[in-house]
This record gives sequence, C-alpha cells and structure tokens, in this order.
Amino acid sequence: MDDATVLDFMRRHVADENSAEPLYRRIKAALGEAIASALLKRGAVIPSERVLCKELDVSRVTVRKALDDLVAEGLLQRRHGAKTVVSSRLEKSLATMTSFSEDMRWRGLQPGCVWISKQISRPSPAEMMALGLSRADGVARLKRIRTADGTPIAIETAAVPARFLPHPEEVGDSLYEALDARGAMPVRAIQRMQSSPISEEEAELLNAPSHISLLVMERRCFLADGQIVEFTETRYRGDVYDFVIELHR
Repeated sequence: MDDATVLDFMRRHVADENSAEPLYRRIKAALGEAIASALLKRGAVIPSERVLCKELDVSRVTVRKALDDLVAEGLLQRRHGAKTVVSSRLEKSLATMTSFSEDMRWRGLQPGCVWISKQISRPSPAEMMALGLSRADGVARLKRIRTADGTPIAIETAAVPARFLPHPEEVGDSLYEALDARGAMPVRAIQRMQSSPISEEEAELLNAPSHISLLVMERRCFLADGQIVEFTETRYRGDVYDFVIELHR
C-alpha cells in the first residue's frame, strides 16, 4: 500500500476538530485502525515521522508519542535506518487485559479457533487451587487451538467454575462474550509466564517444529467483588509469539 493512501486515511481519521481526544491518541488510533483493517499489512513500512508531521500538520513530539505507544504495545517495530514497520511477529502486551481475539484483530489478523473439547467435570488439583474450589465442585473446562489467519498459534485450556458457566457447550468463538452475558465478566487478572519444551502432541496440534519452546501463560481472572471466575493456561508457539511489557521509572 502506498504512503498516499495511508496518509489520506489518517488525515480523515485525525481531522475531527470537535474531538476531545489528544492528537497523539487520534494518530495512534488511526494507525491502529489502518493495521486492523489490513490497510497496513504485517511488515509494511509506515510513513516517516517527518512525513507524518508535515501531512498531519502536527509536531514531531506528538507523532513520536503515538508511535512510541504502538511500539510499546507490539504493533510497530523500529528498524535500523530510521524505519518503523508493522510488527511481523505477534506480540502481546503484559500490561493490559485483552482477549486473544482482541489482540489478533488489533494486529489486522483474523482470530479463529479449533475446539478440542467443552465439558463439565471435576476440577484438577491445579484448578482447585487456582479457582478456590473443592473436589466436589464442578468446573467448565474448554480446550481449543487458537489461530491467526488460519495459522495455529496457541493451545488454550480455560477452566471456569460451573456456577458461572453451567453450559459450556453453548460457548461460541468468545468465552468472554459468554461470561459477559451471564454477568460474570472479569475486571482484573494476575498472570504468570514460563517456558516449556513442546511435546510431540503439541507440535502436531500446532503444526510446529519439534525443537521449539512454548511460552506458557497462566491467568487467573477476578470479578469486581473478588470472586475468581477463570483460570486459563495458554501455550503459545515461541517461534512466532513475543510478550512485551512497558516499564516506567
């Protein structure tokens, strides 16, 4: 896609003089939408800071703030030679609580899944500890392969106390939509990450090389009243997925 098309798109999205949003956020949102709509594809070079300043009639500080935020969130990467490109690897910020589908759409990719199982069963020892359940409690366990543009990216196993999700077979593409419909949308989460060798079964499910490692993310999610509503383990392909976090001093 040529710069003129991208710049025209951005001018139309940034020009709202009645917007109370700061300019840098409007520029950030316009670039994010250009990526999400695939106007800017993975690996594409975005217009330079100088060009953006001139065409959008804004300061270098404003443009740089917008780009810095997108770099921190993993949507853009800075390369040698002063080029900034749309990230070609999949990156997930550890500073925000977003779903896999939201992450993929924000990067201009189509999220999808292949369901392995949806069932009610007794909790495992790990699920009992994570969710505060007894052995007699029921848990809705959902296991699936997560995909981006049809490519397998991760294996996800989510466990939800059955009182919040008594009919897991009714869950469609989004677990969070199902929880939200039952008034059980999580508002905060605690995450833990570690690496793990890939097993033969995992390599087959993910269509991945047998020598790579997996990035394993465990997440416990809480309701506003402190109840634990979800415990999810997601095993990401380490050869295509990065985790990023922005630090402040």
